[in-house]
Amino acid sequence: MPIKNRFAETHAEITAWRRHLHQYPEIQFDVHETAKFVEEKLRSFGITDITTGIGQTGVVAVIEGRQTASGRTVGLRADMDALPIHEATGLPHASKIAGKMHACGHDGHTAMLLGAAQYLAETRNFDGRCVLIFQPAEEGGGGGNEMVKDGLMERWSIDEVYGMHNMPGYPVGKFAIRKGALLAAADQFDIVIDGQGGHAAAPHEAVDTNLAAAHVVVALQSIAARNVDPVKQVVVSVCTLRSDTDSHNVLPQTVKLRGTVRTLDEDVRDLAEARLRDIVTHTAAAHQCRAEIDYERGYPVTVNHDAETDFAADVAETVTPDVWRDTPPIMAGEDFSYMLNARPGAYMMIGNGVEGATVHHPMYDFNDEAIPAGCSWFAEVVETRLKAS
Repeated sequence: MPIKNRFAETHAEITAWRRHLHQYPEIQFDVHETAKFVEEKLRSFGITDITTGIGQTGVVAVIEGRQTASGRTVGLRADMDALPIHEATGLPHASKIAGKMHACGHDGHTAMLLGAAQYLAETRNFDGRCVLIFQPAEEGGGGGNEMVKDGLMERWSIDEVYGMHNMPGYPVGKFAIRKGALLAAADQFDIVIDGQGGHAAAPHEAVDTNLAAAHVVVALQSIAARNVDPVKQVVVSVCTLRSDTDSHNVLPQTVKLRGTVRTLDEDVRDLAEARLRDIVTHTAAAHQCRAEIDYERGYPVTVNHDAETDFAADVAETVTPDVWRDTPPIMAGEDFSYMLNARPGAYMMIGNGVEGATVHHPMYDFNDEAIPAGCSWFAEVVETRLKAS
């Protein structure tokens, strides 16, 4: 694997940063210590143009090349936040914060971008500006959107933006990308079904909300099975079903359902929401119940721009020949989508190894062997796009 020599030399140092971040995970926008760590490292690299508090707790830093005549600016983004999961790895660098862990590899993303920043600040072998974006609250908080709303693209005159995420199940250091929709829109719903509680031995004197809820769960699967074009993707998952009693002989007054809808197409997204509302309302009514629906649209589809995707893949092939240019779309959501809606760019996946736990699992850990390849890709994006004369 033709890794830049500098990253072979600094691999152990960057790994130590990653493991430190792993031990002290922070959630959503409450990433103050992580942001402080990032800022201190950037200053130690000789980077002085640093702005904190973007998108509440994000960090933005600028590295100017030896030349700036191109007038071009490339943004590189890493997310910093962890998840509310209790770690079960038992590793020496396991989380020291109960109920919080880096179960999605954002510690690795941050460390790789710091490693690239260290190299780019040392060499400055490019013509233009590199903007480093360290983002909070990817895990449900929409930190990417908050940074965009804070003027990220305009204030730093970013022309194009690139990000990267680790991918368990892929060989370490393998790159994977696709043009168009890479990751799904992530919407969520809360449903309350109200009927009439009563004694389980006299169901005819009650209106059984459990029965209505069970029919709703089944009927919602008709959205994928019968409403959406079979060649398009949609996932409708009811993940929580709770009644207002845990008794063996009480029919509940209310049942609450929560879940998610994932789509890769805005038309399908609209259709799925409309059908969910109709199905829930009318299925509940058919069982003499009433339904309240709170449907919240979350992150939009993560759509890679065609030219920038080709460029990102070409750059990856300078790091390793193991590049998959047409990886299947993934139904997880990602708020880098907001940045790609604001500027051209691409989101790259990097292999975390074929063994081990997947993301959002208490046994997950970022694979430090991916660090040199990830740092190299970040650095090559800047040096190739802003090639100095």
